[in-house]
Amino acid sequence: MENTEIKKERAVLAGLAAASMEEGERSSEVSMEELAALVETAGGETVAMLMQNRPTPDPRSFLGDGKVQELKELIAANACDLAVFDNELSPSQMRVLGEELGVKVLDRSGLILDIFAQRAQTREGQLQVELAQYKYLLPRLTGMWTHLVRQTASGGSSPIGTRGPGETQLETDRRHIRRKIQKLEEELAAVRKVRSTQRRRREKNAMPVVALVGYTNAGKSTLLNCLTGADIPANNRLFDTLDTTTRRLRIDETQEVLLSDTVGFIRKLPTHLIEAFKATLEELRFADVLLHVIDISNPEWEEQARVVEELIRQLGAETTPCLRVFNKCDAYIGILPHGEDVVCISAKSGEGAAELVAKLARMLDKGKKRVKLKIPYAASALVDSLNREAVIHSLEYTDEGIEAEVTVAPALFGRVKAYIPGYTEPKEDWE
Repeated sequence: MENTEIKKERAVLAGLAAASMEEGERSSEVSMEELAALVETAGGETVAMLMQNRPTPDPRSFLGDGKVQELKELIAANACDLAVFDNELSPSQMRVLGEELGVKVLDRSGLILDIFAQRAQTREGQLQVELAQYKYLLPRLTGMWTHLVRQTASGGSSPIGTRGPGETQLETDRRHIRRKIQKLEEELAAVRKVRSTQRRRREKNAMPVVALVGYTNAGKSTLLNCLTGADIPANNRLFDTLDTTTRRLRIDETQEVLLSDTVGFIRKLPTHLIEAFKATLEELRFADVLLHVIDISNPEWEEQARVVEELIRQLGAETTPCLRVFNKCDAYIGILPHGEDVVCISAKSGEGAAELVAKLARMLDKGKKRVKLKIPYAASALVDSLNREAVIHSLEYTDEGIEAEVTVAPALFGRVKAYIPGYTEPKEDWE
């Protein structure tokens, strides 16, 4: 019987912790484990790992000649197809390492982009990934044309008639990619325009938006399924959700909200990836409440929460009210966090979900009022709005009109106040 199983690419991982690097950029055991999980998500298999400490990165080969040789021996001993670096490599370093090691070389940004390309389902998601990939590729083009450069004068002796095509092809490709980037940015601007139209419609309909944010694999999709009864795939792997999913959630008798699941954040997220995903992530700036989902069972949860909060700040959403949702609390041993803007839940079992919805309702409760109305039959169409958007305590049809007692949200109160007997607008202090 023919074996149809796809062979996994074997990868060796390399990381550098240099004193000259910012702390967040240095490799550590935790970031290397995360890199191994990223390789697995991409469909590869980690077979070896190498870490180095030195004062500064080597400008030519990043690691230094000794470690590059050690890495080469690891690749040969383990029959690796791929070398993945935990740090961002410059285009020239990537080229040198590819030549020295004799295998494909990827840095963390390139690996994340590869995963995003696999996962994106919607046209918008695919556009965003494509844009990020082109921006990543543009400065790295030179290394891809070494087979032509070697034929030219820069590569030593060159046959007559072969001088120059490498550079010509390189420039042609650069122009082509710049055109592609411009076209993709225009298409994404059109997506943003559609989103802003949808957002205005939601604001007009007074439908609050609640955005789920958090570190990748914190359990956002599982929480969305738990609260809304949706059937979004929720797997235990990094970047399982790339395309924004939105579902309705009724939080009390009078109010529904739109609950949006967003792409997970991760440390060392490539800058051009944040830029490319702004069309999706800009929803965070317009959300009424953020639910920051934190996997409390992860020993690194504090650092992960810090990474998410920094990215929220970069996206201009730091002033949006935020509820910290500590997920997987059933797997945590110790004193659970507590506070006004904190809730502990297990999205898998549903424990704490009712408390979360109640806290969310309190955060969104902006002055609901219980009022008595006398509605003339000429305005009876208002009863449809009351059925949809209010809690009706009593409703009676009389000879003089419709008498009702209802609890309404502020958006609806403006439309019903004319039918409150004896109602007068409250005066401002200065009037």
